[in-house]
Amino acid sequence: MEKYFYIDYEQAKRRFKPIVNQAHKGIQGHALIIGGSYGKIGSVCLSAKACLKSGAGLVTVYVPKCGYEIVQTVMPEVMVLTDECNEYISSIQTTLSIQVIGMGMGMGLHKETQQAFFQFLKMNYLPIVIDADGLNILSENKTWLENLSDKTVLTPHRKELERLIGIWESQEQMLEMVKEFSKKYNIVIVVKGAPTMIVYKNDVYVNTTGNQALATAGSGDVLTGIITGLIAQGYDMIDAAILGVYLHGLTADLAVHETSYNSFIASDIIQYLGKAFLTLKK
Repeated sequence: MEKYFYIDYEQAKRRFKPIVNQAHKGIQGHALIIGGSYGKIGSVCLSAKACLKSGAGLVTVYVPKCGYEIVQTVMPEVMVLTDECNEYISSIQTTLSIQVIGMGMGMGLHKETQQAFFQFLKMNYLPIVIDADGLNILSENKTWLENLSDKTVLTPHRKELERLIGIWESQEQMLEMVKEFSKKYNIVIVVKGAPTMIVYKNDVYVNTTGNQALATAGSGDVLTGIITGLIAQGYDMIDAAILGVYLHGLTADLAVHETSYNSFIASDIIQYLGKAFLTLKK
């Protein structure tokens, strides 16, 4: 039976878990952000910073060698691991103790990157959020979807979604196709748009926050980081997606009175995350 919900203040407040007084970085979760390629390291920086600003205790970034100095300079708070390859990811190997992975941002579609992605999916058992080129790789290799861990979160915009599930003729048909896709692979799908919707099997959650200011480069990278950061802290995958989408949109609602729609950029989402979280403490 279909169920539709609106993601409003009450839905977000119910899911929000304040950080306990005795918290330390060791219990706030360790997230791994994987992505980047030559010329596209910024997307990983946005995701990693959003992950930290969402409350994750530790964040490690895995990038090609060309991204090492960039990430270390832009974000002294994160740790960095590098691939053997300079310009793209050719393998993904780590022995870190982590709680969640966010991956795909700026990763590119190089053949070695695709194989590295496949090998990683086959080994992975942890919660994972996949965005951008990670989605594009899956759309070119749909049998790999069978390797996704339960409740994997996919965050496609409309064009990425079309590549994954096929072309639709109406909003209603699109939602039916997404629900079937979610049920087939037991995954959570965040359909980015106006409004953004979260689909898990027959449940559809429609976000009520956000505005046209979010139509800016890097906005989706930030959303992936927020959701990943929440999962790192122990949030259920669906709850993390719901709360993450709500907060992501709310930052734009809070900011545009100062930034305008025109001048709002992805970094502003991160800047206003604190104010968005504070609304949930009222």
